[in-house]
Amino acid sequence: MASLEAGLTRDEAFALLQEHNKEAFHIEHGETVEGTMRFFAREFDSENEEFWGIVGLLHDVDWEEYPTSEDHTIKGAEMIRAAGGSDQLVHAVQAHTYGSNPTSPAPELFMEKVLFAVDELTGLIGAAVLMRPSKSVMDFEVKSLKKKFKDKRFAAGCSRDVIRQGAELCGWELDELFERTIRAMQSFAPDRDAYVAASEA
Repeated sequence: MASLEAGLTRDEAFALLQEHNKEAFHIEHGETVEGTMRFFAREFDSENEEFWGIVGLLHDVDWEEYPTSEDHTIKGAEMIRAAGGSDQLVHAVQAHTYGSNPTSPAPELFMEKVLFAVDELTGLIGAAVLMRPSKSVMDFEVKSLKKKFKDKRFAAGCSRDVIRQGAELCGWELDELFERTIRAMQSFAPDRDAYVAASEA
């Protein structure tokens, strides 16, 4: 596959995230999506794992300051460009708001389709995990996720329609997306003291 360039190192991307986000909640969500994207990259596009990770880290860089659908990722694109981020990075970040922001491009690369699919889903999984006695994703199963997915009152800010659309974009059944994303989150969860997800992002 073609090489993808972010224009920023991981350290620079994390500094940018911290510059515009003061709530630990939002920084944690960026790191969670980063870890999830890196897991998928190792299977599907290993030479571009760093790019996939940086996209995940910065996808909501402007959310804390600009949470409206009209501004979200538009302002983020400005922040990323000002920091030296590439057009590829900007496109990938903006594509995850396709459908909610009329100016956002459609996901084209498989990486962009994966981000579209897992952003909302990681929030739903995180919210479900916090309800469990263990507070851990390590013993979380697809059947439990399916129950929470069907309950529209639970983590209502997580769009089920976006998750369904994301699965379709990736060419997966919902159960496959659920299983893959749980495994992705399990791959880095043991390194966390606690897991907190941004269920509305």
